[in-house]
Amino acid sequence: MEILWGALALVVAGALGSPITLAVLRLARAVDEQKALAVDDEAAPETGAAIDEAATDTPGVLRGGLVIGILERTAVALAILLNEPVAIAYVVAIKGLGRYAELKETPAAAERFIIGTLTSLLWACAVAGLTAVYLL
Repeated sequence: MEILWGALALVVAGALGSPITLAVLRLARAVDEQKALAVDDEAAPETGAAIDEAATDTPGVLRGGLVIGILERTAVALAILLNEPVAIAYVVAIKGLGRYAELKETPAAAERFIIGTLTSLLWACAVAGLTAVYLL
């Protein structure tokens, strides 16, 4: 039975973390857009079309983020369930090194990377921790 709970925890941590991470990223973007609108309103009023064009032209989306996020959350949850916390450091290090060139070039992508990574890690840790404490 413990194997089934562990497998379910891995699926929940990996798959259900995506909507949560996307929601947090949308929230962060909305906050940034509101700040940008407030600054723009003080400087010079713009039309709605100009604001929409600026928002869609903003770099910051990293390719493969969805799949990498699922793998990251699954690996972190597995590390916690197997009582190997050092493996979490490996996952974070590999992810950071793999994205270093992209993050160095684009500050907006670096911000999304940090927000997404922290959200994913917190979700995976919460799911695996609760599973380990209450179900295993």
